[in-house]
Amino acid sequence: MDHAELTTDQVLRRDIPWETYMSTKLISGTSLQLLRRYDHRSESHRAQLLDDDGPAYVRVFVHVLRDIFKEDTVEYVLALIDEMLAANPKRARLFHDSSLSDEDTYEPFLRLLWKGNWFIQEKSCKILALIVSARPKNQNGVVSNGDTSKKPFTTIDDVLRALVKWLCEQLKKPSHPNRGVPTAVNCLATLLKEHLVRSSFVQADGVKLLVPLISPASTQQSIQILYEACLCIWLLSYYDPAIEYLATSRALPRLIDVVKTSTKEKVVRVVVLTLRNLLSKGSLGAQMVDFQLPQVVQSLKAQAWSDEDLLEALNSLEEGLKDNIKKLSSFDKYKQEVLLGHLDWSPMHKDPLFWRENINHFEENDFQILRVLVTILDTSSDPRTLAVACFDISQFIQHHPSGRIIVADLKAKERVMKLMNHENTEVTKNALLCIQRLFLGAKYASFLQA
Repeated sequence: MDHAELTTDQVLRRDIPWETYMSTKLISGTSLQLLRRYDHRSESHRAQLLDDDGPAYVRVFVHVLRDIFKEDTVEYVLALIDEMLAANPKRARLFHDSSLSDEDTYEPFLRLLWKGNWFIQEKSCKILALIVSARPKNQNGVVSNGDTSKKPFTTIDDVLRALVKWLCEQLKKPSHPNRGVPTAVNCLATLLKEHLVRSSFVQADGVKLLVPLISPASTQQSIQILYEACLCIWLLSYYDPAIEYLATSRALPRLIDVVKTSTKEKVVRVVVLTLRNLLSKGSLGAQMVDFQLPQVVQSLKAQAWSDEDLLEALNSLEEGLKDNIKKLSSFDKYKQEVLLGHLDWSPMHKDPLFWRENINHFEENDFQILRVLVTILDTSSDPRTLAVACFDISQFIQHHPSGRIIVADLKAKERVMKLMNHENTEVTKNALLCIQRLFLGAKYASFLQA
């Protein structure tokens, strides 16, 4: 059978030759006794054994994974641990019992993460994620368990960095075509609560690997992946370096698209909570206004949600957006529109007062906004955006005392000239106005336009 398609139930039907392993001294007599008591027993019987002597069974499982390399046996023991933790995730705490302070409990799983087949990799990842998350709160990341005087132990930091590396690899190039990405996102949703995981994930450029997963979903599996991807973004929204990545990616419009179209309450809740966190960060609040989030929030509030946390978050987000709109100056709004590269005929473009009051702002950051407008002439394929950009450049020429010289120095003339042959009449009309002002100056161009 293809190892990638193995299930835990199939693996647990195997008979493992434990006696042979004892005769070759790969396991001890005590380990053999414990395994005989546990192997192929009912769930209730195993649960009682784990309640009575859980750490001893963990020690046996770790020893088998450390000392035996036969694939069937490794898969089998991983399946036993997976089953044990699936039945009761709190059993992950057994791996941190004080009686195991002389064991490097992380090492076998970390090694198998990179060397095993897909079944082994997937189980090792999930088990590691659960064990790490269950460690005592006072464990400071220096050692995995207990004493390091005898041999170097695998540290918490080693485990977390290795997990992040493996998870990013799965998002880039999945080991399994259908389960690689879901497994990675599921584990990240657990691990991104860790500060070191957040920092390592951002340093590994992991944010840009998550963003494409934020898109409207229809099937049950895709909805779960979407939910967990959004959960990851929510966890990252508490970490400022990650917010810088989110602000420069397509994360925000994607989140808003999802919240507009999703009918799953848990998806809507995590997205709304994420947007609420991001609202006060840098220019993201202004971008939310540009993406018509206030209207989306009003629409969401009109729907019948049963989750009180969601309703509270929607109210909070709505108030925050109102405050943001009040704080934004007209030039801030204009700047956001230009930086996003999607221009429309909002009132400020044709308002002479706007241009007179804000013309000096165009000099900020070495004429950054003007440079972006000129770049848009080359890069945009949207006729409305091109027309507005031509018009705004002509307005700059008209209102800035050195407008013609500055625009000419930025090599805008050649770009505008090309647009005079554009198939869209709105573009050609505004390109012509811009060229007139470049060649004739504001006074004569305005006369011709009249």
